[in-house]
Amino acid sequence: MSAQIFPLNHRERATLTAVGRGRAEMTCSCEPDLYIDGIACCDQFTAHRLVRLALVVPLRAGRHGERVPALLTDAGRAAIDLPAADLPRYAA
Repeated sequence: MSAQIFPLNHRERATLTAVGRGRAEMTCSCEPDLYIDGIACCDQFTAHRLVRLALVVPLRAGRHGERVPALLTDAGRAAIDLPAADLPRYAA
């Protein structure tokens, strides 16, 4: 999936940028909540859409409702043209 197939609005691109810079967490659930800098993202539609489009995924599995780091997929990174060098390094 790419931004060419699914056009992204400004808010979606800003959200993907925050995720790509390592500033986001998400809850483990079928309709996850997204947190940017520890504050709940008030646009649930955007958060859910980015997850459904597989542009954002949890870094690791967690208990239902647990907050875990959010991670851009390759498609998410490509959608905002974020170079891999700009991505945070997560410890395994």
